[in-house]
Amino acid sequence: PALRRLAHHLLAHYQKGTRPVRDWRTTTNVAIDLMVYAILSVDEKNQVLTTYIWYRQHWTDEFLKWDPDHFDNLTQISLPVESIWVPDILINEFVDVGKSPNVPYVYVSHHGEVQNLKPIQVMTACSLDIYNFPFDVQNCSLTFTSWLHHIRDINLSLWRQPELVKFDRSVFMNQGEWELLYVLSHFQEFSVKSSDSYAEMKFYVVIRRRPLFYTVSLLLPSIFLMVMDIVGFYLPPHSGERVSFKITLLLGYSVFLIIVSDTLPATAVGTPLIGIYFVVCMALLVISLTETILIVRLVHKQDLQPHVPEWMKHLLLERATILLCIRDRKKFRQSRMPSVDTSRQVENNDSTAKLAPYVCEDPRECGAAGGTRSALTFAGRMEGSAALQEVLRETTAIRQLLEKREEFRDVAREWLQVGYVLDVLLFRVYLAAVLAYSITLGTLWSVWRDA
Repeated sequence: PALRRLAHHLLAHYQKGTRPVRDWRTTTNVAIDLMVYAILSVDEKNQVLTTYIWYRQHWTDEFLKWDPDHFDNLTQISLPVESIWVPDILINEFVDVGKSPNVPYVYVSHHGEVQNLKPIQVMTACSLDIYNFPFDVQNCSLTFTSWLHHIRDINLSLWRQPELVKFDRSVFMNQGEWELLYVLSHFQEFSVKSSDSYAEMKFYVVIRRRPLFYTVSLLLPSIFLMVMDIVGFYLPPHSGERVSFKITLLLGYSVFLIIVSDTLPATAVGTPLIGIYFVVCMALLVISLTETILIVRLVHKQDLQPHVPEWMKHLLLERATILLCIRDRKKFRQSRMPSVDTSRQVENNDSTAKLAPYVCEDPRECGAAGGTRSALTFAGRMEGSAALQEVLRETTAIRQLLEKREEFRDVAREWLQVGYVLDVLLFRVYLAAVLAYSITLGTLWSVWRDA
């Protein structure tokens, strides 16, 4: 058969140990091509990228030429790879041997052109930048070069045009986490310490992460918890429910961070921006809880507190109400009126004193003044006067207790009003900080997403 005769003719005296040129000064030009089939995994911790590529090589073997007329017009034949010379082209970024299928044959044309087509699972080292996670774009290089032969022996070139290689997604499986943007190619000469130069062909594989899964599982729950923290400010500050609500949110956020800690990429180089986002959200929750504790402490247990200082009333109940556009400013101004009318108290004391009859302490004086009063009548009046004095003393004590209680209520009302105004002021400052932080972070992620 023609195939057997041609294979015997080509390999009978073939020497695969030497470079297939008749003149040793002739450079073997190897044209290479690459197509990305799939992105298998991206290991941020170990900085390793695993891809599956279709790799193609093309060179000319001067000892594998024949005349098709002598072999039944055969212009192409497949030969075993182990039987012919193959260039020692490797990938510099290789870190492990992938599970690549073995393709034992190459195609050889009657002009001596050899085509070596094979799929390769590539595990390469790559400098992964996860600061923009989950909106990150990674650029990993695959550098093809001859490990032994310098550029005078083996030179590299690109099989297709760079534009065709750049936007070729014909075989890419794009249903995974990563999306292939483009593949850039670049040729350069490389030398070490003024030694002979080596030809290098670099392919830059640019991929982008699809952020939908991480947005739903990481960002949205965190945003919901922060919204609930803002809504919690509408609970009355004098009730104890706000503190328990804030503590529950803080504990829930801590559990959420423990759950998602395995999802976040971990590297020894830096922390992704989403990690900083979680830390800042936790700090905002702690600040919110601290503000709530401060307000609750301010509006509770005012019995042992003095009156609100005048400067605080002026700043919070007058200036701050105008600045914060609080409608009930008249109510806050009324709190500055004295709670106890001292003049009325003096008048009441005088009237009480007028109601008390004159009581003689010495019976002899009473006898001298009345002249006709008997000892029995005097004794009865003495007993009635003592009882009346006892009633007056009890009434005065009750009145003083009520006035003291009213004064405590006025102090508590003043501190409660101060607490409400301070709560509104701190809430708006907190809301402004959260909005500024959210807008800044959203702008950064939007810029990186559209870049």
